[in-house]
Amino acid sequence: MQDLARTAASRRSGWNLRIVTESIWKYPHAVYPLSFLVGLMVWELIASQLPDVVFASPSAVFNHIVDATVSGVLPKAFLNSIQHMLLGLGLALGVAIPVGFLMGRNETAFQMFDPVVNAIFSIPSITFVPFLIIWFGLFFEARVALVFVMSVFDILITVAAGARNIEPVQIEVGRSFAANRTKMFFKVMIPASLPFLFTAVRIGTVRAINAMITAELFFATVNLGAHMEEASAMFDAPAMLAVVFLLALFGLGAQEGIKWAEAKLLPWHVRE
Repeated sequence: MQDLARTAASRRSGWNLRIVTESIWKYPHAVYPLSFLVGLMVWELIASQLPDVVFASPSAVFNHIVDATVSGVLPKAFLNSIQHMLLGLGLALGVAIPVGFLMGRNETAFQMFDPVVNAIFSIPSITFVPFLIIWFGLFFEARVALVFVMSVFDILITVAAGARNIEPVQIEVGRSFAANRTKMFFKVMIPASLPFLFTAVRIGTVRAINAMITAELFFATVNLGAHMEEASAMFDAPAMLAVVFLLALFGLGAQEGIKWAEAKLLPWHVRE
């Protein structure tokens, strides 16, 4: 009887596991918040095995975020940080998109610029910091310049790849309707390159967020960088991880916003 009971219990547990697995495959969107929850649980588990000064728990980080938000310290630092990030990213997009299209659609321009772009792209962005200090100083302009440098080449290479991969058939269709260069660019090339453009914006945004905090740590320490440096001097692990966590959330939110816009504008391209 005991063997029969164990067998029945084993079958029930296997059946329940099968139901859970099938539900996950049936509703894949449920995996997204579940992965976030699992990540927090793993974080809590690791933090419980280490001293607080070494690695703070999610609850300690959350408490610091609440306190620093109520006091206005974190919102003010974040809003000040995002200014040079958005300006640097905007300049990078303004330069990289037209130059990328030029490289992608003109073979002479591609052969001229591609070796230079790849050579500079292979250099670690941090090596430009001493030059940026000489050229722009230590403050807002230098931070904008570093965001520009760290994001422009990723965007440029992605846009150029998209422009080069436009199907010749689409160009021929535009020519068959007697489209001039302006119409060809806005009616054919831009729509055909939109998937690559969205990818370029996503990559550039992530790089700009990286550059945002990097600039505040390498140049004059201000805003979120100052918050991290002060916390480091006081061995305040929750305060340091709070900045890292907020940057991760900001990057995730930016990525999801761009993906949402892509799904709305390019429903034929995005797989549901």
